[in-house]
Amino acid sequence: MITTNLKKGKLLIAEPSLISDLSFNRSVVLLTDYNSDGSIGFIINKPLKYTIKDLVPGVNASFTIYNGGPIEQDNLYFIHNVPELIINSIEISYGIYWGGNFELARTLINEGKIKNENIRFFLGYTGWEADQLESEMYSNQWIITDNLYKNKIIGKSATDFWKKEIIEIGGDYMIWSNAPENPILN
Repeated sequence: MITTNLKKGKLLIAEPSLISDLSFNRSVVLLTDYNSDGSIGFIINKPLKYTIKDLVPGVNASFTIYNGGPIEQDNLYFIHNVPELIINSIEISYGIYWGGNFELARTLINEGKIKNENIRFFLGYTGWEADQLESEMYSNQWIITDNLYKNKIIGKSATDFWKKEIIEIGGDYMIWSNAPENPILN
């Protein structure tokens, strides 16, 4: 469902015309915070070639790391749907939580108590200063939709996620669902 109501928990779908920005071309962003000071989100459909065990010593799992956005890409962030296991996390919405006690999360991953469908890791994040996201909305860079997946979005495959969302939006966007990522290559 397309909406114009910006708030945390919403999905930002990159407009098909946003091809010149490599970070956001065909991105789906989960908005994790939105207030008068600015906004924060994570790109949820851009997997990297790294796994958590490649970047964090002592983790015995192969959970994929995602490109969360162009800001602070030397930092690791995570969202999850197990607040009863990972303490000190912040609720985003729909049973999705941000951060928490990382050492506890690492232990629970190694013990097999946290699975891939419970947690998603990101290098970097996406951020906007006050009124910047509204300006981008005004210039038609993003489509806002409800997160119909709720906390199941964490385990959702990133493959073709943007394309599926564009098809769901329908209308004039349908033609873009089969276009190549770079239309010049068509």
